[in-house]
Amino acid sequence: MRENRVKALWREGKPVAVGWLGSADGYVVETMAQAGFDALVVDMQHGMAIGPDRAAAAFQVISTTDTVPVARVPWNDPVPIQYVLDAGAYGVIVPMVNSRDEAIRAVGACRYPPLGYRSNGPNRVRYYAGSDYFANANAQVICLVMIETAEAVERIDEIASVPGLDGFYIGPTDLAISMGLPPRLDHPDPAHAAACQKVLDAARRHGLVAGIHCTGADEGRRRCAQGFNFNAIGGDIGFIAAGARSTLERFRSS
Repeated sequence: MRENRVKALWREGKPVAVGWLGSADGYVVETMAQAGFDALVVDMQHGMAIGPDRAAAAFQVISTTDTVPVARVPWNDPVPIQYVLDAGAYGVIVPMVNSRDEAIRAVGACRYPPLGYRSNGPNRVRYYAGSDYFANANAQVICLVMIETAEAVERIDEIASVPGLDGFYIGPTDLAISMGLPPRLDHPDPAHAAACQKVLDAARRHGLVAGIHCTGADEGRRRCAQGFNFNAIGGDIGFIAAGARSTLERFRSS
């Protein structure tokens, strides 16, 4: 089976550069994949109307490069998880996981028995991963659960104890909302920072990975130094908007 490069980077202690896709437009996906990110996350939760069909097409485009295709599924539901894994996603990010039972549900959908309850029937992924996919998928496919509430932070060690879990991905804005704070990335509130650190500390205790959604490259580097190592440092729509604004500003300033 094709090795998951993100897992290889984790084993080597090297930083992982993660890009985000809020659009599944083929040309945009291709441009992002050709940029050289280690992983690209197709956002089926808050991306622009990205369902299973558009996500599968995005995986096909990403797979022409060395970039690892990952999906943030719309909810903790085995149906979209099975769709994206069979179509070729090498990682899944599951939103709003607040308890051990919810983590068991998420991980189980990503793992074949005996680790989970994923049904066998790989379709396109057998072309991408290889004919020995079933034998090795449990070891190569990434499963990250999103920590987005104060409740989840309090239960972080229980969640971390679920077999087959690779780690956590913090959603900073929803976490802030659950704490009675305004939604912000890279939140300045000390209580928010302490909650994020608690998640990271739990990941270290349990031999897991922790990632967090970032404002850009500067925060991404800082978070890597802190110990997080699956940090989205930018997305397609943000890059397009920033490039357009910058060009207009230069034009109008002259």
